[in-house]
Amino acid sequence: MQRRDFLHLAAAGGGAVFASGLAGCAGMQTAGAATGSDFYFVQLSDSHWGYEGPANPDARGTLPKAVAAVNALAEPPAFIFFTGDLTHTTDDPAERRRRMTEFKAIVAGLKVPVVHFMPGEHDASLDRGAAFQEMFGPTHYSFDHQGVHFIALDNVSDPGAKIGEEQLAWLKADLAGRDPQAPLVVLTHRPLFDLAPQWDWATRDGAQAIALLMPFQHVTVFYGHIHQALHRMTGHIAHHSAQSLIFPLPVPGSQDKRTPLPWNPAAPYQGLGWRQVEAEQKGLQYDIADLPVAKA
Repeated sequence: MQRRDFLHLAAAGGGAVFASGLAGCAGMQTAGAATGSDFYFVQLSDSHWGYEGPANPDARGTLPKAVAAVNALAEPPAFIFFTGDLTHTTDDPAERRRRMTEFKAIVAGLKVPVVHFMPGEHDASLDRGAAFQEMFGPTHYSFDHQGVHFIALDNVSDPGAKIGEEQLAWLKADLAGRDPQAPLVVLTHRPLFDLAPQWDWATRDGAQAIALLMPFQHVTVFYGHIHQALHRMTGHIAHHSAQSLIFPLPVPGSQDKRTPLPWNPAAPYQGLGWRQVEAEQKGLQYDIADLPVAKA
């Protein structure tokens, strides 16, 4: 089975497919002829390793299930990106590191060439990312793959939910001199725009990052944090949130508090999932398949 066939069939079997890039957040489009620069990657988010509670009685099972699902792909992705909240928050620094060690041991079983990590506020806000950096490396960085420039932004290590002046200066320098027509993919944990500030679903200085990105004509942002797939635009920039691997959260602003949706024994793992992103047309279009965590 070809990878593109798998993406479309998998979507029909329980996920959803979107296309983003040239036409923003549009419906599914027919991709142009494949080029040598086409590739795909997997986004995993919000595994919250260490969580215990009624919102997921199989809290220690969903991350291994996601690893198994990715390993079962007929063709491995170019890389995997975890967009934060690898572990569940704890006030105990030793316990934080223990959870990160367990998480690393599980994802070490992924059969992919490269795995990229970034923190969520559960990983980093209580110690400004110190434990995360010990275990996984820098909290923000950039890299290039097949003509696409990827930027990981840290909007969680600052407990005030900011990117911060130093990192914004780094972003400005990273973007300096780049072709405004070249494709950029930005990965964050929190949304960069004000989705639901009352629920901490915003970045206080996210507008400054968006302003730095706005001169570039082909920017796509992938993020986590809100535990559901949501697709929004800020101008010509498409923003795509991912489902979590632990529990779903309610629609933004639909209730007073962002309490987890209750576990449904009749439909276990409902609302949990992971994502495949296929870059086509030299990185100017992204076919996005949001796939469920299947019951073992």
